[in-house]
Amino acid sequence: MRTRLRDRVAASDPGLLRLVAGLRTVGAIALALAVLALIGSDVTHLVAGAMAAMVATFAIREKQRGPQAVTLALGLPVALASVSLAALLSSRVVIGDVFFVVLIFCAVYGRRFGDRGTALGLIGFQLYFVSLFVGATVSGLPELYLSLTVAFACSALVRFAIVPATPAGVLQRLRQAFRARLAQLISAQLDLLEADPDDIDKVLEDLREGTARLHETALMIQTRLDDNTLDESTTRLVQRRIADAEIAAERLGLLLLTARSARRADTLTLHLPGAPLPSMGRMPGTDEATGLLRRDLAALRELVVRPPAEARGTALSHLRNRLLGYRDEENLPAASPAAQDVFRGIGETARAVMGLRVALDGPQDESDDSPATTRSREELDAEDAAIDAGEAAADEAEPTGLRRPTTRAAVQVAVGSTLAIVGGEMLSAQRWYWAVLTCWIVFINTASTGEILVKGYRRLLGTVFGVVAGIVLAGLVGQHTWTAFALVLVFVFAMFYTAPLSYTLMSFFVTAMLGLLYTLLHTYSASVLLLRIEETALGAACGVVAAALVLPVRTDSRTDELLGTVLDRLTDVTEGAVDQLSGGPAADLLDRSRDLDQALGDLRAATQPLTHPITPMRARRDTARYVVALLETCAYHARSLAATAELLPTHPSIAADPRLRGAVRRTVRNIGAIAAHVADPGAATEVETGPSIASLLEYDAAGVPRYGRITGRVLRHLERLDEAVTGLARPLGVPVAAPKR
Repeated sequence: MRTRLRDRVAASDPGLLRLVAGLRTVGAIALALAVLALIGSDVTHLVAGAMAAMVATFAIREKQRGPQAVTLALGLPVALASVSLAALLSSRVVIGDVFFVVLIFCAVYGRRFGDRGTALGLIGFQLYFVSLFVGATVSGLPELYLSLTVAFACSALVRFAIVPATPAGVLQRLRQAFRARLAQLISAQLDLLEADPDDIDKVLEDLREGTARLHETALMIQTRLDDNTLDESTTRLVQRRIADAEIAAERLGLLLLTARSARRADTLTLHLPGAPLPSMGRMPGTDEATGLLRRDLAALRELVVRPPAEARGTALSHLRNRLLGYRDEENLPAASPAAQDVFRGIGETARAVMGLRVALDGPQDESDDSPATTRSREELDAEDAAIDAGEAAADEAEPTGLRRPTTRAAVQVAVGSTLAIVGGEMLSAQRWYWAVLTCWIVFINTASTGEILVKGYRRLLGTVFGVVAGIVLAGLVGQHTWTAFALVLVFVFAMFYTAPLSYTLMSFFVTAMLGLLYTLLHTYSASVLLLRIEETALGAACGVVAAALVLPVRTDSRTDELLGTVLDRLTDVTEGAVDQLSGGPAADLLDRSRDLDQALGDLRAATQPLTHPITPMRARRDTARYVVALLETCAYHARSLAATAELLPTHPSIAADPRLRGAVRRTVRNIGAIAAHVADPGAATEVETGPSIASLLEYDAAGVPRYGRITGRVLRHLERLDEAVTGLARPLGVPVAAPKR
């Protein structure tokens, strides 16, 4: 039970990153409050210390402990300087406002210097805001300095001693999360096998969600591996095994869908919510074959979830040997061809799971290996020996001047903040800074006007509900200081735990927490919280106006730019994989695949304004979803081609075939044509169509099958990739040429 609960938590919060962030922030605040209370600080400085501890904790983004310590040490003098200037300029309204705008510009511009520049800018801005919130004065600076120093010291103690998070530890938890999500996906596939036709919709939604979550965790591991202290060859080995397991599991889901439908399932079915389902029925063949599939999927899940310490023993070896035996044709049970494909998929997934276990947990017990298992181990060993570090990717030229994203954002935030200050002071001469804070926040991690609009809407919605909660809690808590602080800690934890999931929910907890802080400062009233709604709406509006009028980046332009990047990365992966499968030199296909996934993730985030439920343009929303789903399908097949190409030196059934270059030429040309149309809609480009790739390669002129030199899997991936690329033409408005006879 404990293991199952741990796996469920690990799957819902990969690497426990949200849990650690929440605990670390709450711990720093609680410790700072305890120390300040012991030295007799008043409530105002308790609030200042709590907010400073929160900022000092969440602002640090570096992965390694050394850089974290340096940034935290530099953050304290930045914080002291910020509150000093805020106190000195508090009585000089115009000069103070001008300085605040300059500070905001510098804080945003500092993002160009990486995580440290971002953290120091964030600390400078937030501590200036804290000084305004608590009404800092020059005479009160010594006590405020003490509160900040205690807060930063407590943040360091919690970060490095009480709730440490080393890169190796985070990576280990991410590995556990990957296993848990892989097991959840296999459970969803087992449900698909057994589901009644009336329940297919819900089961398929679980399958889509499981596939997407597995991919999300794989990307997180790929990113964390770059920051880890593992040697380069071990890093690449883990990356390769993670990719193999992900691809094998997704392919197994597609084979199950195909077996339950009257025709081969489209990969798009797994990537597009609401996609039309193929006609589903019962599993073809005998009940005995279905029972065997049920048994073997459960066995595969057992291989995934069993902890390394329990992964020894004859029973587990028997399960592993049986599943790996399905990689040999003579061991396949009597069943329909579609069901036999599922058994093959189970065998390939079992091989990927074994490779993943070796890469993550080290050498395994081989005493009970069957011949099929021994052969699989030999293949894995040969692949491991062939993995090379590869060459570092060349740096891409960055835009300069006002075209640089950090410069543009800094100018936009400065203009928006100026508007927010003017408008905010018209609403309230004391609490105008709420509008500035909202304007600042809506620009964080956004890159287009549409993204800023959606983020502003979510913040306003969360603020409205948070005000209601704040009014209720203020009446309940009253003057119970430590009860209020305890609730503040609960809300801080909830804020950080829910931040990656829902910005609206995070804004709700922030506003409810502020209602309690106002109560502690004896400045609470319902009108104050209602004023916060007005200031929040004003700040969001100022941010949108600045983004729309000052160096604007339209959502269409942003998505077109990212779409072009995705198409370029897709070409790199496809050409590199096919060139290697055709006998060309080995390339760094793993890094290319990761670049493709990252570009696709950026595009998916940028299309959120287009796919948001409140968007009035329904047809445009559906088109955006369809295009992203098609690109995810293309990426899946390109990654599969890359994984197959990397098997070329070691896999006995895969041999180089120069004819593949000609087979993929049309697909690559079509990707280029779509990219050219996206860059310039007036360009004279068109997508070519013609005979399917499989029909071109299946037989030679004498009618002899060519599958002896390349696997059918390569053909299927090439065919599906070509179909998906052609399918992109219609929603993107690219002309399609008639097939040449």
